[in-house]
Amino acid sequence: MNTILGDYYYSGIKYNLSLYENDSNIFDKLDEFITTHQGQTILIFISYDLKNDIEALTSDNKDFINFPIIRCIVPRRISSANEFNFNKKIKNSPISFKPEIDRSKYISIVNKIKSHIQKGDIYETNFCYNWSSNSKIHNPFLIYKKLEELTDAPYKLYAEIDNHVIMSASPELFLKKEGNKLISKPIKGTSKRGEEAEIDKKLAENLKIDPKERTENIMIVDLVRNDLSRIAVKNSVSVEELCKVYTFKNIHQMISKVSCHIDESIGFSEILKSTFPMGSMTGVPKIKAMELMDNYEISKRGLYSGSVGIIKPNGDFELNVIIRTFMYNKINDYISFKVGSAITINSDPEKEYDETLTKADALIKACC
Repeated sequence: MNTILGDYYYSGIKYNLSLYENDSNIFDKLDEFITTHQGQTILIFISYDLKNDIEALTSDNKDFINFPIIRCIVPRRISSANEFNFNKKIKNSPISFKPEIDRSKYISIVNKIKSHIQKGDIYETNFCYNWSSNSKIHNPFLIYKKLEELTDAPYKLYAEIDNHVIMSASPELFLKKEGNKLISKPIKGTSKRGEEAEIDKKLAENLKIDPKERTENIMIVDLVRNDLSRIAVKNSVSVEELCKVYTFKNIHQMISKVSCHIDESIGFSEILKSTFPMGSMTGVPKIKAMELMDNYEISKRGLYSGSVGIIKPNGDFELNVIIRTFMYNKINDYISFKVGSAITINSDPEKEYDETLTKADALIKACC
């Protein structure tokens, strides 16, 4: 196991927990592992389909990555990220990706989703689709380095675990615990960057005032507030930032910040059951949105829309949102990434499709 998360390099496996869809008592086993290894650093990988163990949901969609529902690792060694050595001489061939649906199919599905919104089944959802390639990657770290250079994402991740490689340029924080405080920073609202300074500034300003994008973001903020309120100390849920536009190297994003305080008796699994999957990747109402997307999406999300992070020795943790991420299965030489966008009653299907291309752009360039 080799993982780079933030400024640190985690190597080797001292203790390990892998849980799959057919495992029972997943949360009991997770809590037991965390309790047993209290006082140690734990890497945790959480797949989107953990939702099926939280709610009465199922998914029969295709899965070519086959990553566990939960993977926990106590690493043997923790050092500076700069200590990760890789062979720069081994090069990769360019990779060509194929989307599982084209523009016309995407538009057709979005219109069907909008009919559900029109009927009042949901108010907002996140519809995702897959891009894939059957290609052998000789040096996956080179792809990660190029992706890092293109995005400079704050929650980036590189992980080699058994037969899987994860290369992520995530800009989004799912959940952070500092003492008795929980912080979530949902993203809803996306704009491409402009090549010229004035154009770029205008794109950011337009994103900030766009009524459709603000509505998306505020709906998810309300969902996050509701999720946190299940475990929060009374009257402690707070919106610290609302619809603030942040500029990344390759993209503008609208981000809000929601926080609460919790009692020290609230454990990790209880927090997860109340908040996972994150609102920005599901919709409103949450359960119905997840149910519908399992029907309209073709392939399983797997780790995409899930989370990777660190549980610290003192019990604090930081979990990202797995978006803008490659998953590579070395057994079948299958590499894929997913993109999505928020669908509301005001969504223009053509523009939503173009937004997914904006999100895919850096990923495709990283493999050229």
